[in-house]
Amino acid sequence: MTHFPMGTRLLQKKLRIAVEGCGHGTLNAIYASIRRSCEINRWDGVDLVIIGGDFQAFRNAKDLNCMACPVKYREIGDFHEYYSGARTAPYLTIFIGGNHEASSHLWELYHGGWAAPNIYYLGAANVVRLGPLRIAGLSGIWKGYNYRKPHHERLPYSSDDERSIYHVRELDVRKLLQIRTQVDIGLSHDWPNGIEMNGNYDMLFRKKKHFVADSKAGTLGSKAAKFVLDRLRPGYWLSAHMHVKYSAIVEHDKSLQHDFVRGAPGLTGKSGGRDVGNNEAIDLDPDWDIIKQSEVQEPLGKVHNEEEIALDIDDIDAPPSVDKASSSDNPLLQEVPNSLREQLPASFNRPEPQHSKPTHHLPPPPQITNTLTRFLALDKCMPGREFLQILEIQPVSAPIEEVPRGEGRLRLEYDKEWLAITRVFASELVLGNPSALVPPNRGETAYLGEIEREERWVEENLVQTGKMTIPENFTITAPVQEPTAPTSTFDLPEEYNNPQTQAFCDLIGIENKFSASEEERRERVERGQPPARGGGFGGDRGNRGFGRGGGRGRGRGRGRGRGRGGW
Repeated sequence: MTHFPMGTRLLQKKLRIAVEGCGHGTLNAIYASIRRSCEINRWDGVDLVIIGGDFQAFRNAKDLNCMACPVKYREIGDFHEYYSGARTAPYLTIFIGGNHEASSHLWELYHGGWAAPNIYYLGAANVVRLGPLRIAGLSGIWKGYNYRKPHHERLPYSSDDERSIYHVRELDVRKLLQIRTQVDIGLSHDWPNGIEMNGNYDMLFRKKKHFVADSKAGTLGSKAAKFVLDRLRPGYWLSAHMHVKYSAIVEHDKSLQHDFVRGAPGLTGKSGGRDVGNNEAIDLDPDWDIIKQSEVQEPLGKVHNEEEIALDIDDIDAPPSVDKASSSDNPLLQEVPNSLREQLPASFNRPEPQHSKPTHHLPPPPQITNTLTRFLALDKCMPGREFLQILEIQPVSAPIEEVPRGEGRLRLEYDKEWLAITRVFASELVLGNPSALVPPNRGETAYLGEIEREERWVEENLVQTGKMTIPENFTITAPVQEPTAPTSTFDLPEEYNNPQTQAFCDLIGIENKFSASEEERRERVERGQPPARGGGFGGDRGNRGFGRGGGRGRGRGRGRGRGRGGW
């Protein structure tokens, strides 16, 4: 018989989790709705809340000016109350980043960290543990033209930086693709590319008619998220972004083909050979515990902005480009003739492109044995929307019988394999230089030996010394939003060094590349915002105030390209 310390109660085989789609700064309404859902189901609470992005962790009004959306949609929401300590999150909450975020805040926590007490941001990419559950997350959305670039954005942001900062980067995906053991839950803001064809897409396309063309072209959703889904094969994959509830089943060992993808005129309403009918949600199996229609769907509590953000799917986000009319008149922007280029020294030659080895379509490692992923996407917290689901989830990563829950609650823990991967890739992280080249992918075989060596380091230095629990070390960095202060401003926030990031880097023995001296930060402020490269919400905003002053020029750029980006 297994014995546990006095006062420890045993965790049931399933964890109770509340999943919410896009947060949009409505924590009060989300938590109130979860409480009501638990009452209806006669639960005494949930073990974890997962929010699928667009969390909007605005600490104060200045953070609003780093969110890429038209000014009329910028509302401070209620997160700042949790950041300041005026409120405390009633449930342990984790979230990933989307495409409408307080980027100035989340930048400080690239490796993950507490955005507020009891509210944990997973960072750009991460794997964490909660009791028996192993959770992998990927922040941002897919834009192919920025995928292989470094994380170059630093305050003060240009209008281009405000958008590119939330575009998924290949290096972060590369790290997730090195995982070789089973994960239970995968998270991405954007849906994995092609996932719609594994559910009742007939119903989906009736609700979202503009999805049809993108789905047929194979451009709906994130290719990066699909790479990770296909590799990690978690038991569950949770997303948001598209503002519609949708569920699907991915059977990984089957090669699925769909008449619709091949261009047939009709929609069959089938998924992978499985009849899914026309129900609002696929009844995946008894373990999925779909919320009954009689249960709460209306947000309880104030929702600050009930007007739909028309740009939520980032359709106007175009790749930076040079205006053709102006470039034709500017000799400095014209192509150098080959006859002249041949006379230049070798140092003037274009650098040879560095092609990364493929990081997708890799077969799963032997330790990843799950063959079926249940997918669920949810809407945002607004009246009449299906934004909330409460689930009981049983891990697929390892069987559990009796798991101790100390002091009545579970605590987040680091993941041994992920810490090893982070140590291996620390030297390949490039920041601040938009023209820098990300080190090429050296391939799974080359990384494997290094990761196994670093896993031994983690075992010896962290596991054996009891340092795997994520410390509850939230620290206020930016000023809090005072109750009497205005909720809008033209001033940009300052960049702060977050002690949590420094503590994490010290823990695993890597350089903290997100730390900057006061002199470095001051120099960037004095240089001002980088010039816009095209596109954006109203072009570059001129010298908006930084800190305590500055101009209020707003520019008149008109870029509204719809390009989704290629490779």
